Amino acid sequence: MRILIIGGTRFVGRHITEAALAAGHEVSLLHRGLTGPGLFPEAEHLIADRDTGLEVLGDRRWDATVDVSAYLPSQVGALADAVAGPERGGRYVFVSTTAVYAAGQKPGFTEDAPLAATGGPVPETVTGETYGPLKVLCERTAAERFGPGTLVVRPTYVIGPHDYTGRFTYWVNRIARGGEVLAPGDPSAPIQVIDGRDMASWVIAMVEKGGGGTFHAVSPPPPFTFGDMLEQIAAEVAPAGTTLTWVDADFLHAGGQDGRSLPLWGGGGDTSINAADPAAARAAGLDPRPFRQSVREIRAAEADHTVETTVSAEREAEILAAWHAR
Repeated sequence: MRILIIGGTRFVGRHITEAALAAGHEVSLLHRGLTGPGLFPEAEHLIADRDTGLEVLGDRRWDATVDVSAYLPSQVGALADAVAGPERGGRYVFVSTTAVYAAGQKPGFTEDAPLAATGGPVPETVTGETYGPLKVLCERTAAERFGPGTLVVRPTYVIGPHDYTGRFTYWVNRIARGGEVLAPGDPSAPIQVIDGRDMASWVIAMVEKGGGGTFHAVSPPPPFTFGDMLEQIAAEVAPAGTTLTWVDADFLHAGGQDGRSLPLWGGGGDTSINAADPAAARAAGLDPRPFRQSVREIRAAEADHTVETTVSAEREAEILAAWHAR
């Protein structure tokens, strides 16, 4: 098959490209050329900004188009114009998010659960508040422009090697250092992840068999909590004597901490979208590797990976000392 991937050189897109090439497909990558030279020499590289340079696609045809980088409905629409929808773009795959759902979902909610409200003017910038509603609008535009064969993939948090966000990697590396670990907020808050490699191989398999529809790419099935996640990470990488100290959300907020400094933490807000039912995707072939296997492999691949926004070791120690002295 001839597959066009919008993005394809960073994290989620990179894993999808690797899966497509490993399966023997002919791959074209539309990207801005910001990654290191030499990545995927066997693929065709179309260097352009999707917002200004889609003419590079010309009048060529692909069997499928995989889009990992659309955040605005106008981007989906412009791409549809550039490839004449399914006529030249083939089956469209849109990587969305469970952030499309309205707050207050019940554990085990399915793909037909209520979506976030999208009334009023379409936002022009992506923020924490507009991200979910904009993805809803992207999904609707995709269905309108590429038709009923569109495949919509809704992950929660994607993990795995090459994760430039460093969100999950922070916890693997922090717990591997041992000592007293600051654990944020409520340990019973739901959380789900998906290894990007497993999602990628499943996406390509769905493209190969012509599968459309909307699916949760999440793991494990609920209930799975933030406490479960940190404890399983600790069981895999923590040295002897490592402890988790759970610190109240209000206390953390008062000290200036949030979901950027303590990644994946919902900040005490609604986290119900992290308890999605993966049954439909599982029935369609999604088979995530064991969670602890992902932990091991991420630690082996990215033991030195750090992100500047996460809390420093010194600041973590200060917060813990203040918590104990309160």
